[in-house]
Amino acid sequence: MFVDSSVYSGRCSCGREHRMVTKAAVIESGCLFDFEKYMARYQITGKRCALYGEHSYAAAADRRPKAEQEIVLDPNGLHADENSTAKVLSLLEPDVEVIVAVGSGTIHDIARFCAHERGIRFVSCPTAASVDGFCSTVAAMTWYGYKKTLPAVAPEIVIADTEIIRKAPFELVLSGIGDIMAKYTARADWEIAHLLTGEYLCVRIRDIMADAADTVLASIPGILAGEDAAYADVTYALVMSGIAMQMMGNSRPASGAEHHISHMIEMGPERFDVRFPALHGEKTGVGSVVAAREYERLTAVEDITPYLTDYTPIDEADVSAFFGEKLADAILTENKEDCLRPVTKEVLGDTWPEIRRIIASIPSAETFCGLLEKLGAKRTLEDIGVASADTGTLLKYSPLVRNRLTLMRIRRMIKL
Repeated sequence: MFVDSSVYSGRCSCGREHRMVTKAAVIESGCLFDFEKYMARYQITGKRCALYGEHSYAAAADRRPKAEQEIVLDPNGLHADENSTAKVLSLLEPDVEVIVAVGSGTIHDIARFCAHERGIRFVSCPTAASVDGFCSTVAAMTWYGYKKTLPAVAPEIVIADTEIIRKAPFELVLSGIGDIMAKYTARADWEIAHLLTGEYLCVRIRDIMADAADTVLASIPGILAGEDAAYADVTYALVMSGIAMQMMGNSRPASGAEHHISHMIEMGPERFDVRFPALHGEKTGVGSVVAAREYERLTAVEDITPYLTDYTPIDEADVSAFFGEKLADAILTENKEDCLRPVTKEVLGDTWPEIRRIIASIPSAETFCGLLEKLGAKRTLEDIGVASADTGTLLKYSPLVRNRLTLMRIRRMIKL
């Protein structure tokens, strides 16, 4: 499978010009053996550093890309944060011109951030179909405890060897499926924001995301059967999600309320207990179930008007008490210009029938649950370490981790 990313560049019917850094993605069994061919084809030259985790270093043992420097990170306690990036930047030889990420999501976020910091080129070699950020222009980082996206470098090419990807631990592809499943609720949030505030929405980007999500759902029987083609399809969907974000210039097409749920869990607010860690895609998969279920509850009401209230500002004292000293300042800074402020109860009431239609167009919470159950994946809050009794707290505070309009944030104006 070959993706020519150049077809996504240029003037779009949405009125904007989309700019692509990624030139191509190769998704084939054994394609890492042809790494040099693709580097030459796309004229990616200069001294290389290959960045691995110990697991990906072992997985690619017979086909590791040639590189003058190799950095292999201990996976125990490894996160994409200020500590791991500082370590890699300190080890990175000063004359390196290309960094090659050989691994899954964490290795890629570290590599793309370090490439940005050094002003060097970046090449992606995924070893698991675990996340959708391989082609992203931002890095999802936990920065001094706060989950945020930081400027980074998109890969010039992606070389995804499905023979390695298929042999990765099964929970990694389950994470990738959960990350793509989240695109349904993310799409609904984006369309609702566009409806309420005129927020920019590109139909072409939206449709790329819809196709990626549908592709993954169709691949589930093949994943359960261990078919290489199904793993290629999931990897393709993850790559295309990254391309959509690259076209957009941010994560809006791929991240909504379900990701905010995941990010809040990852951040660990002072007053929110999480018993054990889970992979990012596992949390977004469960987040999709939680968001879809709440959205269905709200939109079951045909006339929302009696339940609407005027916009009220965020309660800063409450936010500070909940998130704690470590996170509160960052949360309040993020929400200084509250994206909910322009929404009026009159507009919300008038557009409610269309909001109900948007929610009805995405898979139901029970559909999401059924698919996750079929895969043997995590599907409840308890499965990812959150007590079901904390659901209300999660719904209330998770929208604040990102100042992005979602139906979950709009709940502040709905007393239901």
